[in-house]
Amino acid sequence: MWADDAALDAAGRRLDEWESSLTERAERAKILSATMRDLTGTARNSDRTVDVTVDSTGLLIDLRLDERIRQQPAAHTARQILETTTAARADLLRQVSDAATESLGDDASVQAIIDSYRSRLLPDPDSNDARR
Repeated sequence: MWADDAALDAAGRRLDEWESSLTERAERAKILSATMRDLTGTARNSDRTVDVTVDSTGLLIDLRLDERIRQQPAAHTARQILETTTAARADLLRQVSDAATESLGDDASVQAIIDSYRSRLLPDPDSNDARR
């Protein structure tokens, strides 16, 4: 009987530890979610004429153009804005990666979060989504 009681006690402890681990992980995920909602990505082009900020979803929330922009063709300015927006999204992705790794460690769920953000923020240039 004692062996059965000991095994039952050990199983109960393992379940308690598992539940505690899940609770702790859920709390860390909740904190991570709040942290990630507040993240923004920023970038400035090399000649410092375009500054871009994107929100946590990668949407443009601030665009600052230096007056020197007026001295160049509009098509060039448009390319600079798009390239700088991509750089701001890459900055956001780096911050997401750092925050997720710091909060949840190095496991498959962290990589899934990073991959999800990467696919939304930096779509493959050869995909149909990138051409929309």
